[in-house]
This record gives sequence, structure tokens and C-alpha cells, in this order.
Amino acid sequence: MRKNITHYVSRITFPMLTPKTRPSFHTLLDAIALTGGDETAIVYLETERPSITITRQEFAERVHTYAAALQQLGIRPRDLVIITHTQNLESIYAFWGAMAAGAIPSMFPTLTEKLDPAIYMQNMAELVSFSNVKAILTTDDFAPQLAKQVTCPVIGNQLSVISNQPIHNSQFTIHNSQFDIAFLQHSSGTTGLQKGVALSHRAALNQIASYSEAIGLNEQDVIVSWLPLYHDMGLIAGFLLPLVQGVPLVLMSPFDWAKHPALLFRAIHEFKGTLCWLPNFAYNHCARRIRQRDAAQFSLKSMRLFINCSEPVRHDSHQLFLNRFAALGVTPEMLGVSYAMAENTFAVTQTPPGQPARLDVVDGAALTGQQIAKPSANGRPHAQALVSCGPPIADTAVRILNKAGDILPERHVGEIAIQSDYMLTEYYKRDDLRPFRDNWFLTGDRGYMADGEVYVIGRSKDLIINAGKNVYPQDIEAIVNTVPGVHAGRAVVFGVPDEREGTELIAVVAEVETDDPAQRKAINKAIRQAIVRQSTVSASYVTLVDARWLIKTSSGKIARAANREKWLAEKG
Repeated sequence: MRKNITHYVSRITFPMLTPKTRPSFHTLLDAIALTGGDETAIVYLETERPSITITRQEFAERVHTYAAALQQLGIRPRDLVIITHTQNLESIYAFWGAMAAGAIPSMFPTLTEKLDPAIYMQNMAELVSFSNVKAILTTDDFAPQLAKQVTCPVIGNQLSVISNQPIHNSQFTIHNSQFDIAFLQHSSGTTGLQKGVALSHRAALNQIASYSEAIGLNEQDVIVSWLPLYHDMGLIAGFLLPLVQGVPLVLMSPFDWAKHPALLFRAIHEFKGTLCWLPNFAYNHCARRIRQRDAAQFSLKSMRLFINCSEPVRHDSHQLFLNRFAALGVTPEMLGVSYAMAENTFAVTQTPPGQPARLDVVDGAALTGQQIAKPSANGRPHAQALVSCGPPIADTAVRILNKAGDILPERHVGEIAIQSDYMLTEYYKRDDLRPFRDNWFLTGDRGYMADGEVYVIGRSKDLIINAGKNVYPQDIEAIVNTVPGVHAGRAVVFGVPDEREGTELIAVVAEVETDDPAQRKAINKAIRQAIVRQSTVSASYVTLVDARWLIKTSSGKIARAANREKWLAEKG
């Protein structure tokens, strides 16, 4: 298989999408993976099963078949189609088939044990009603359950066999122009109506062209991904980009990867992977969960970039990953960073390939107290190492604003605002949401600029103001997760207003693996001591809970607001 992939990527038949070739790409249906031929489009991996290789010709035929099947089911141009499969090849064909039929597809997470069934069903029913969803494509197992909750047709796996007659090429593109909405990316969440980020073919193609240039994409690259396709990082970087550009995509289920993280290294080793995007927690997950005897089988020397994205980037996570897997060929130059969001299609920034991401060591006390990233030195009191997300990619501008909307100077922390050629068309059917101010998109993220590069600190809505200090919950959560006895990655921190103190108090909720009262008391004390030692604040509340107490979003992140409400309700 490795020999075939190496052969296939040597093709130069179709020029890749770049800023120079951009005029020859009109819609996403001009994707090189849809041009036919024996070259590899996708390799699908599962643990302890043979890999499945899909050529461009096979991919194009399946997309045509799905488009025809959707048309037979009554799906028309501009209809919204929700795809909520367990991530597999069927969901991939359905997504591209919907676009080929002129419809608007949107990937959505399927119901798992980590999600509350009642909330999931309520959200889905609201989405169908509010957004006028015309059909939901899902699995045969889930279809009957979901059909009872929504008013649109729910279609199981029979879609793939409804029609064996591919549509003609003229029908394949007739309903699409570059200004049409190509697809929606829905925000993750646990409560409330999720926002559908509507992205045009033009925005997606512009992003892919510029971002490919920023990462130095070339015909020899092989992209490896386990990321869920309902998340912008998985959908764009780990799905649309490789298929549009015609570089092989080696894909696996996020559920499979979470249980067997060595599957990612197997894929990189076997198929000579060069690019992989990971959220910050994945660096820790791989370092702690991949056994030495499993890791020893693989080489990661083929990699150009592991790109940290979607969460605040932590230097200690990079170092843990680097130290753990240096023997496999991981080097500091491989550890890149990108700041991205669905509203910008994907990337806002990218660290330059071939060099480590910059570190900015700042005075943590000045950062929380004065909101200024004052340079410091390692080893000094309150020194904090922040990782750069890199400079903005081409045709993207970044500003840092204060609450009044004024532009802040370098090293002053404020809200990140962006302008680009990749922005959303709208929040789908949400005229009440107006995220732009004077044509600048207000991200809700807080950060600063230094030497032309962007540093992201956290979300404005999560900020805790404790005794005049601006505290970012993820910093305290990172401390709590290092305490022995705390289930790694299963802690949440939030602010609790206190009228008597006139400030927000800091609350910690952490899942632990013991029921012994004495051990819990010791863990509680250790958490409080660790926070005091490693930060400028202290926790007023520390609550230890059993496994699975914490609520997660549909994208697998800890839902800070929902857990705060649950904690307050139980506290009375």
C-alpha cells in the first residue's frame, strides 16, 4: 500500500489550487479528487482491519451515485441536508453527493454515550424546525429513534443503493456558483440552538489556496487525520483540503483513535504521512496512552508538521509530546501551530513550516493584573511561556480591540478581530446574530500581537475576574489536571459571583478515580496547594465528583457553562 501511495502522489496531471491557479477553480466540485483516475483519494483505516483504498475514479462514482439518490428522494438545490453518521466512508460520499446535487450539506455529531440523549434530540428537533432541514442522513440503527423526534425525512444507509445511475457531468455542476453556500459548519454545544456557519464555495476555495501556500503543501504530501468532520479543523484541513488538492487522505474514526491512539502513528508510518492537525489535548493523550512497545514499531520521520489547533496551545504539551516521541523522529520543527475558526472557514494564522513555533515568556502577574504581555525570563517569579500561533495567512488582517472597539498596541491583551477573504456568508437563518463591527469579525477570543504574530489567551465569555485579576480557566484546569488522582482532562474551572466579596470566586470541579473519603480529602488539598503554588490566585471551591459527571459538548470538549449550571443546581 505504501508503494502505491508514493506512486500516486507523483502525479502532475492537474495543477493544485494556489493563489495563482485559483481562477480555474469555480466551486468545490472542481476538486482534483473528483477528476477520476487510479490515483489514491482516500485510505480509510480501522483498528485490526485491513485498510480500504478509494481511488479518484471510485470516489467520483460514489459521489455521483449519492447525488442521484438524493435527487430521487426529492432533494433540490439549496435544500439543507444534515449528515449525522458515525464517521465513515458513507458520510464522506453523502457530503460530497449533497453538494453535487446542489444541496447544502452539514456534518453533525451522532448521538454517543458522552452526550445527553434528551438534549441531543431537542437540539436536533429545533435545528430541523428553525433551519428548515429537508432530510437527515444517518445510520440504520439510529434512523428509527431520530425519526420520532423530527419533522423531516430521516434516511438510513439505504441511500447508497437507491440509485446506481450516476448523473451526467452537466447536472453535476449546474446548480452551483462560487457565491452559493457550499456547506454549513455547526457550532458545538450542549444547550441552545447551534449556529450554522454558512460558507460559500468562494470562501472555501480562497482559504484552501492561501492556507495550502502557508503550509507549503506539495504533491508529495500525505494528510493523516482522525478528526471529526463536524469540526472545522477536521472538515477543512483533514477533509476538504486534501480532496480538493488531490493529495491522499488517510482517515480514521475519532472514536477509534481515542481508544487506540497508536492507530495515528501506524497510519503515519505505513503511508508516509507528512501533515496532521491535532487539538492540544491530543498531544497529551498520545504521550500518555500510546504504550512504549506499540510506539517502538513506528517511525514518524516522514512528518513535516503536526499542527496544534482549536484549543489554547500549551508549551508543556508540546514538550511532553516531543520528549516522548523524539526517538521516533519527532523534532521541534515539526510542531506547528494554527489559530482557526469556522467563521473564517478555517485558518487565521499559521506558524512557518520548518521552524519551531515562537515562545513568548511573559510576566504572568502583569498578564492577569494589567492585561499586558510583559516580557520576562524563564525561572523568574510568575514567568509564563506562551506559544505563538504564527502570523496571519495571506489576505487576512488581525486587530486587537478593547471594549470600546479601539485598536490596542502590541502586547496589550484584548479581543481578537479579523478581516479576510474567507469569511462566512451568514449565520444560516440567524439574522439576529451580527458578529461584524465596521466589517471586522469579532471573534470572542482574547489575545495579543507581538512582532507580527498572534498569541491567543482564551475566550472572553470564560474569563474570570477575581479580585481585579483576569483569570483564564484553562490555565487553572491545566494545573488541576497534573494533580495525582484527578482523571486527566476531566476538570473544569469557572467563576462564581460573590456579593459579599464583590468579585468572582474560583470554583473547580474534577473527576477522580477513588471513592475513599481520606484519599479524596488529600486530592482536594493537593488541588488547592497546586493552584496557589503555580498561579496568582486560589480556589474558593473544590468539588470532587465521580466519573462521567462532567458534561461535554458535541465536539468532545468540557462544556464550561453547562457544568457551571449543573454545579450551581446541585449546590443549591
